[in-house]
Amino acid sequence: MTLEEILTNRNRLSDDILHDVDKVAGGYGVAISRADVKDLVFPGNLQEIMNRVLAAERTSQALLVEARTKAEVQRIEAQTRAENQRMEAQSAADAKRLAAHSAAEAERIQTEAEVQSLREKEQAAQAYANHPALLRLAELETLQALGRSATARIYVGFGQTLRLGAKANPTAGIDRDDS
Repeated sequence: MTLEEILTNRNRLSDDILHDVDKVAGGYGVAISRADVKDLVFPGNLQEIMNRVLAAERTSQALLVEARTKAEVQRIEAQTRAENQRMEAQSAADAKRLAAHSAAEAERIQTEAEVQSLREKEQAAQAYANHPALLRLAELETLQALGRSATARIYVGFGQTLRLGAKANPTAGIDRDDS
């Protein structure tokens, strides 16, 4: 047995001693029913050396456990960071996809509205072409709306024609007969 086994497993040591002594004692007609190791005494400085060795082994085991724990914590933290980055990337991709989808939908709706507006304008133009009085009525309604505004300026030409003669005429635009 190694020294460590002797120190940590007294029951096995007791069983091994009983087995060895029982054979020898049986040759003398003696039966040994039990053997126990009560105390181990080592010579001089061997006890001190063994204590140092055991302390060093316990320290190294504690450091090993600490290192394994630290490595496991770092592994878990790395996995968590990687998972967070993956989730953030997925969220960003989903947000971009939704934004693109929304923009496309808005563009489609705007295009449909423009097409509808053009159809309505086409129908109005067709109605004005078929019924010119409707166009004149729309003009008058527009003038009436502009007339309600205090800041609106309306310039109306009533079919005046300008005639240019040989000399400049300050009353141009007014037809006169000089004969």
